[in-house]
Amino acid sequence: MTPTLRAAIWMIGAITAFTLMAVAGRAAALNLDTFEIMFYRSCVGFAIVMACAVGFGTLDQVRADRLGLHFIRNVAHFTGQNLWFYAITVIPLAQVFALEFTGPIWVILLSPLILKERIRPLGIAAAIIGFIGILLVAKPGGTTISPGIIAAALCAIGFGLTAIFTRLLTKTQTITCILFYLTGMQAIFGLICAGLDGDMALPTAITLPWMILIGIAGLTAHFCLTKALSIAPATLVMPLDFLRLPIIAVVGIILYAEPVDIWVIVGGTLIFAGNYVNIRFGHAKSPK
Repeated sequence: MTPTLRAAIWMIGAITAFTLMAVAGRAAALNLDTFEIMFYRSCVGFAIVMACAVGFGTLDQVRADRLGLHFIRNVAHFTGQNLWFYAITVIPLAQVFALEFTGPIWVILLSPLILKERIRPLGIAAAIIGFIGILLVAKPGGTTISPGIIAAALCAIGFGLTAIFTRLLTKTQTITCILFYLTGMQAIFGLICAGLDGDMALPTAITLPWMILIGIAGLTAHFCLTKALSIAPATLVMPLDFLRLPIIAVVGIILYAEPVDIWVIVGGTLIFAGNYVNIRFGHAKSPK
């Protein structure tokens, strides 16, 4: 089996997991708010990470020397993920996924401020193409910009910041260590935020399976994507990741009778084009 085919198989796993997480998140949101979803999802994830760390003997890799950076990274991811869970409940799934793909564009723009990296001319071109795509996706058919669209756009910034801080952490921290603090810290964040109103809902017999699926799908998606990127270059892997947009559009049509505006597809294609230009010719690392 060629490396390209193996990477494609891993990407099928990632796309499936991301899609399942969106469907499960929308189902869980019928009874739980986003903070509660994040708390229960993180608890499931933490249990999985601990089981794997113990099983594979990597628990000793958890270190406390970069707690501050872990904290900042997880605040960014927690914020972005909460906005994402909110967005998938109020706007079409295809619109959410299209705007989520702008994460790499934000990496281009924010890296000079945080990583002190110089923006290449192609990076600027990629950002311009991507933002034209954002305008098309965010206001299809001339409709007003809704809170859901704003949330989906802002979640991409959170994911972009997460990617930048992850890049810094991977210089000294292992995957086990990063995932340990990711799930552990976000469980604490979720508990605090969900409990602020003094009314924290427990998963019901109906929502509990969805929460378990969200926890498993979230970790599986990122693991599959990481494996794919370790086998084949980003120039091959990331175009496959873009298949999530038409797939989630079909899921939205079948499960929720969601209309797909042609401008969402056109804008999403431009966002992908901007990312691809940067990955292919600008030598940028993919953040997802």
